[in-house]
Amino acid sequence: MLFRMSRLSQFSQQSGDESPYILVAKLDNARNMSNILKAVHFKDSATCFVSSNGIKVTVENAKCVQANAFIQSNLFQEYTFKEESATFRINLNVLMECLNIFGSSKDSGCFTTLKLCYKGYGFPLVLMLEEGGVLTDCSIQTEEPDETLDFDFSSANVLNKIIMKSECLREAFDELDMTSEVLQILMSPDNPYFRLSTFGYAGSTHSDFPKDCDMVESFECEQTQTNRYKINLLKPSTKALHLSSKISIRMDDRGFLSLQYMIVNDDGQVCFVEYLCAPDEEMEDDEDEVESSVR
Repeated sequence: MLFRMSRLSQFSQQSGDESPYILVAKLDNARNMSNILKAVHFKDSATCFVSSNGIKVTVENAKCVQANAFIQSNLFQEYTFKEESATFRINLNVLMECLNIFGSSKDSGCFTTLKLCYKGYGFPLVLMLEEGGVLTDCSIQTEEPDETLDFDFSSANVLNKIIMKSECLREAFDELDMTSEVLQILMSPDNPYFRLSTFGYAGSTHSDFPKDCDMVESFECEQTQTNRYKINLLKPSTKALHLSSKISIRMDDRGFLSLQYMIVNDDGQVCFVEYLCAPDEEMEDDEDEVESSVR
């Protein structure tokens, strides 16, 4: 990473010639982008997919979990992209460090302005950040992207779905026994409808959510489904949970899990972060245990 700092009277005067760049995006508050990326920042690097619709940042772990942060083009005050698509890999640690170079607190009352520029394959991602007349110009080297996982998660194959307030789920996660290796999720048309279970050193722990409680906005369940997911793979998703206001939980016919978080930024705009997780393959198909969980 290369960066330099200088004092300017106006940030806009330093725009310069933007013609060589295929991507130019301007944001009045860099914190809006930083918060979204914070929700998927659990690995050192990420793959960025750029299109006219915006930027998707993908982070993966153990070929079993994938997190996607969607930064829509309308989140930016200005967004210009001249190609059909562009993909590159970037060091997420460095990107976060640059975005927060003036500090990450919103209590100062002073926003950091951001301008993103990218010339295309092989070129660095350039960030220009300005706060209080001081400009920081950062250049982050991009890399050849690795092939990302295809979970083939389709809405057409979703069997069960619940939309609820994140506040409710945050409280439930605080009560679950995180010494458990797995988190078991049960969804059923009948009571208990939606149940989270762990199996730790202190025994089994369950959190039930009635489908008609105030915290549940929508409940769609075609059939009883019980799947387990490794807790160490789901733990990073709690970052998004704490930043979000609502969450959509879906399971498809293979037991793959989608956690989609709705995050409202400082300007009131809505962004989405999605975690996709494969079920634990080591789970035994114990029908007695499933039946006892439903009772």
